[in-house]
Amino acid sequence: MPVQLGGGGKLAEPRARVDLSPTAVADKGRASSTRRNRRQKKKASPPLPPTPMQSLFDTSREVFSASSPGFVPPPDAVARLSAILNDLKPHDVGIDSNMPCFKHGDSKGPPRVTYLHFYDCAKFSFGIFCLPKSAVIPLHNHPGMTVFSKILFGSMHLKSYDWARSIPDNTTTSTLETSNGARLAKVNTDAVFDASAETVVLYPENGGNLHCFTALTPCAVLDVMGPPYNRADGRDCAYYSEAPFSSSCGEFLFSNPIYYSCWRDDQYSWLKEIPSTFEMKGIQMDRKFIV
Repeated sequence: MPVQLGGGGKLAEPRARVDLSPTAVADKGRASSTRRNRRQKKKASPPLPPTPMQSLFDTSREVFSASSPGFVPPPDAVARLSAILNDLKPHDVGIDSNMPCFKHGDSKGPPRVTYLHFYDCAKFSFGIFCLPKSAVIPLHNHPGMTVFSKILFGSMHLKSYDWARSIPDNTTTSTLETSNGARLAKVNTDAVFDASAETVVLYPENGGNLHCFTALTPCAVLDVMGPPYNRADGRDCAYYSEAPFSSSCGEFLFSNPIYYSCWRDDQYSWLKEIPSTFEMKGIQMDRKFIV
C-alpha cells in the first residue's frame, strides 16, 4: 500500500534497484578507471625538451650517420650541428673555470691539458679539452676527419694550416715537399678566439685540418669529430714542427740557417712530422645523457 504523506505531500518514489552482481561491479570499476585516466591525461604536463647534451648527441649521431674517412656532411647538416654548439654554455656540459683541470698544478712543468671524454663510436666522438692558462695543444692533423670546435669559455690563439696544393706565385720553390720530408702548408687561420666566436669547422682537405691551440686564459673547447681517430685504420694523430717559408731562396732545408737572410712569406710554412711528446690526461665522463 502506498504511504500518504502529511500536508498534502506526494507519494514517495520507490528506490532504483542496485545491481551488485560481479559483472556489474567490474564494469563500473572499468568505467571509473577510464574516467580517472582521462582526467590524469588532461592534467599531465607536456614532455620536457631534451637537454642540450642530449640534443648534441642526437644531432651528432644524425649528422655523422654515414661517416667514413673523408666524409663531409652536407651544408644543412653542418649548419644544424653548428647551431647546437653555438648555443652551448659551460653549465650545459657541467664544467666551470674553477675545476682543478683548469689550474696549473705543477709550476715546474708546462700546464697539462685534460680531455673530458663523453662519447665515441665508429662514426663520431666528442669531448672537451680543458686548458689551463699558457697550455698548448701542439700542431697536429685530423686525417680524413670533419671536426666541429666550439670554445665554451676563455680565450685562445688558434693557428691552422691546409696542405698547399700549388707552388706560391713569385717564388723559386719548385716542389711542395723537401728532400727531408717537410711539406708546404698554407695558413688558414691565425687569430685569437673566445666564447663569443661561432663554431669552427674543419674538413678532411680544407678549413684548417692541421691546427694548434695556445690558451691565453683558462679555457675549454668542445670537439665533435667524425670519424674518430683510429690507429688500426691508419688514422692516428700526427704532430708537426713549423719552419718559415722563404719565397726567394729556393728549397728550404731545416738544417740550413740561410733562410734568415731571405724574404719570408708568412702565409706559408714548411711542416715536418715529428715524434709525439705531447701527453694529455683523459677522464671518462658519465654518459647518462644518452638515451
